[in-house]
Amino acid sequence: MNNHIVGLNDKMVEAWLEEIMTSYNQESYDARDSYAAQLHMPGEIFQDLVWWALKSLPDEILVGLDVDYNRKQNPEVDELFASNQQVDGLFQGQGFLINEAHIVNRGNSYSVHHLPEDWTDDIFAPSRGARAGRFTHWLHTHPNAPAIPSDADADAAQETTGVDMILGLRFSPSGPLPWFDDVEGKRRILGKEAVFTPESNSRRIRFDNSNLSVVGIAPSGHAIHEVQLIAFHKTGLGVNVIFTDSNNLPYGWNQLSGSNS
Repeated sequence: MNNHIVGLNDKMVEAWLEEIMTSYNQESYDARDSYAAQLHMPGEIFQDLVWWALKSLPDEILVGLDVDYNRKQNPEVDELFASNQQVDGLFQGQGFLINEAHIVNRGNSYSVHHLPEDWTDDIFAPSRGARAGRFTHWLHTHPNAPAIPSDADADAAQETTGVDMILGLRFSPSGPLPWFDDVEGKRRILGKEAVFTPESNSRRIRFDNSNLSVVGIAPSGHAIHEVQLIAFHKTGLGVNVIFTDSNNLPYGWNQLSGSNS
């Protein structure tokens, strides 16, 4: 899986993805007091996570995320997004930049959480459970399903020293994975929720995504209708994600900083 590794290298981010990350950041700012901590996600790494998720269909993927302990999050951004219920020292790697991502496993909603032997640390494996690896944060995908944790997701998060994230994607063609929406929970959508155009009817809404609004097209050829992302600590506390550019500033920084001046 060495071809599924990415680090920060200032590559271009798709304009549509930059737009919805900007929208997400505004919501993260507006709701900042609802969260116990914040996590800065580089946009170029997030773009790769979306591409990997679609290239790995119909499987879910588990991605390990490394942080650079020599690079801290921008303190000005930390201050802007600070919550009135901020918890310092909540998780490992808090306040440091994510700098690398690796696909560690792929599988169904249960098997995806277990690490292959190649990715485990034999010294600490007995005390780290199913995720006996060297990564600080973890992200897994929900293809054509909302980014809401299942019981298996919540159980796996108990082995995480950092933050757990779920990336939910609604896309077409859906193949063997029609949109699954029969689940309750709070959702964080990048941009707007997918909607059907007026000419669609109830039959097409149920069986066909051709009239769904499209936010972007992936290199795999999939039409992306909706992108969701949540982050949480193993205690159940929510973590506020802020998408950052190559200058370590949030997408939409001028608008965000201006509204606080």
